[in-house]
Amino acid sequence: MEPHSYYIFNAVVVNENRTFPGAVFINNGFISEVFQGSAPSDFQFPENMVSVDAKHQFLIPGIIDDHVHFRDPGLTAKGDLCTESKAAVAGGVTSFMDMPNTEPKATTLEILEKKYTSAAQRSLANFSFFLGATNDNLSEIENADHTRICGLKVFLGASTGNMLVNNPHILEWIFSNTSLLIAVHAEDESIIQKNLRVFSEKYGARIPFDAHPLIRNEEACFASSEKAVGMALRNNARLHLLHISTAKELALLQNDRPLAEKQITGEVTIHHLWFDDRDYNELGPLIKWNPAIKTSRDREALLQAVNDDTIDIIATDHAPHLETEKKQPYINCPSGGPMVQHALMAMMGLYNLGKISLEKIVEKMCHGPATLYRINKRGFIRKNYFADLVLVDPDDPWVVSRENILYKCKWSPFEGTTFKSRVTHTWVNGHLVYNEGRFDDSIKGMRLKFGNDDE
Repeated sequence: MEPHSYYIFNAVVVNENRTFPGAVFINNGFISEVFQGSAPSDFQFPENMVSVDAKHQFLIPGIIDDHVHFRDPGLTAKGDLCTESKAAVAGGVTSFMDMPNTEPKATTLEILEKKYTSAAQRSLANFSFFLGATNDNLSEIENADHTRICGLKVFLGASTGNMLVNNPHILEWIFSNTSLLIAVHAEDESIIQKNLRVFSEKYGARIPFDAHPLIRNEEACFASSEKAVGMALRNNARLHLLHISTAKELALLQNDRPLAEKQITGEVTIHHLWFDDRDYNELGPLIKWNPAIKTSRDREALLQAVNDDTIDIIATDHAPHLETEKKQPYINCPSGGPMVQHALMAMMGLYNLGKISLEKIVEKMCHGPATLYRINKRGFIRKNYFADLVLVDPDDPWVVSRENILYKCKWSPFEGTTFKSRVTHTWVNGHLVYNEGRFDDSIKGMRLKFGNDDE
């Protein structure tokens, strides 16, 4: 089945640091034309073309989320490729990159290909999957094709599913022998365990949740991130620091060159830009993430780093758990939470507060991931690029509630929050998959490819 042709008019296009009245013509799954204003009166549209009046809503490229845990396979009581990709497109996310800590863990190329096959049959959004590094899968890493896999995930601390890579010789080999982008979760496990013993002796199993950023503290984050940067520089590897949570770590990054020329890059997640340690009193386990949400000073520094291009990407670290799991005492409560449906709306909330521009949101959530991962023909509103597009109504307030949460786990730390903006339409590869609350799952997403745009 081929997608329809669409003419989106009366839009406010936000793309490549510009905002302008415009229109876009989609044909055969691609952006065929981008117009300033509207199409010329003599422009020839095909007979099957569908017109969509944007009603002066914002038209942006589809969001590329480089950091999700969709829990599929093996942990599908929490989420799966169908439910979480559905929530993603409703939130304007048209492409995602999923982490390897599933069951089985994606630490071999054979397992990875099975995930790709499953996603091609079930995901509404485009997809890629990280290969997971372990202490004993070096041959898999060596044989990975960097044009078909988004990157290599290395857990330097806080591994879920015993994927911690803690052999220094193995780490040096990985950093010196792979052409894949190396994405790391950087927290020092020895520092974390030392802090945990102190709080366990004081509180037993009933450690308060506001102790989380004191256990997984600034020292643990910086020590591990600094170590990763050192290895990358010694071995000329491309390193991406995931979910940076402290102001101190920003000193390891730079903003003196374009993203495409950076060797060391950084990501911040929505929850580290929205919440701070004062929110533990009300939300407690619902905002227990690794790395921990830290101080308001850290939060403000991270937002400033987004605005001055020290940080390169905004992602979600979408990681659903069952609500019953999250209600357990601190020691047993898993870290992580669902985010893909509400990420863009949260950033629009920061825009409404004057803390970030629309152009910067699009740069960090659309252009940046496409540039960093060298994704073929996505992340921009450009002629001959895949038509991954999102319409956002900037003035249609709604309240996050159980009735409109689409995650399989059916909860969100944003429950009860009023967002002023709403996603109204989402196109994936030219297919209108989400239209004013209605889904069309007749065409599935595609596997992302990496390399030159002309390939």
